Amino acid sequence: MWLLRADDAALVRFNSPEDVPEGYAILSHVWGDQEDSFQQVQLLNSQSFQPGCSTRDLLSPKIRMCCMLAESYGYRWIWADTTCINKESSAELSEGINSMFSYYAASQICVVYLHDVSSDGEPWLPGSDFRRSRWHTRGWTLQELLAPEMVVFLSREWKVLGTKASLATLIFEITTIPVSVLKFKTDVTSISIAQRMSWASRRQTTREEDAAYCLLGLFGVTMPPLYGEGYRALHRLQEELMKTSSDTSIWAFGVDPVPSKSLQALRSLNTTFHLVTRRSTDPILPIFLPMVQTYSTLIIGSEGF
Repeated sequence: MWLLRADDAALVRFNSPEDVPEGYAILSHVWGDQEDSFQQVQLLNSQSFQPGCSTRDLLSPKIRMCCMLAESYGYRWIWADTTCINKESSAELSEGINSMFSYYAASQICVVYLHDVSSDGEPWLPGSDFRRSRWHTRGWTLQELLAPEMVVFLSREWKVLGTKASLATLIFEITTIPVSVLKFKTDVTSISIAQRMSWASRRQTTREEDAAYCLLGLFGVTMPPLYGEGYRALHRLQEELMKTSSDTSIWAFGVDPVPSKSLQALRSLNTTFHLVTRRSTDPILPIFLPMVQTYSTLIIGSEGF
């Protein structure tokens, strides 16, 4: 894994999270139109600077502030999905996608930057910025919420709004994820596949394939990303789950068949996949399964990770 050195934004590679001395901070955010890339940071790192200047000074305000915040918390290293994954390398992209849950889980602190939340408002109020933040609607941020134990939420002014523990009840109201899971009192792996899938309902990803890839860590499975395979990625995810789990609630979800003309029309806007409930009388599944609610799952949107 690649990490940014907080004081100067130099990119340094480590074999695993456990090899990072004294641990690292990690960023969770919603991608904007202009984000620093791995290649941009590497290019800046190759340049010479005047004394007192570094790559960090030339990065976007978000990454620069995140590095400074990590330093203030006492961490020398920070990981961000925009700058620490070489997406031009298929091997490193696959490693990053399959390891992302573990990267967040192994971090000492996860900093959630909410660009659409003001520090002036009260998060608990109905209709608050925090409740309406797009961060709660993105597919990739689900694992970023669940994997790390220490999560700090920051407003667009970089002021602390609270932690995952202090805001657990509010986050439950927004996401339906039980407080006991948010507070690490209940292991997420003990929750049924169907319920974990329900947490992903109404979340969005940019690419069709990411609707499956962003859930790999949540279910403890790995598979190579194949961008271009479309909704087939969800089928592959289900196949992997069938290989590794005896949880029968896996049958509570699947990709609804959509007529080709309707699918083409949807692709120009959003492509929606649905979790479907099969009853115990279903002839293709003649065994009893727990009844679960029908959910609308990950919607393909217009932003990045």
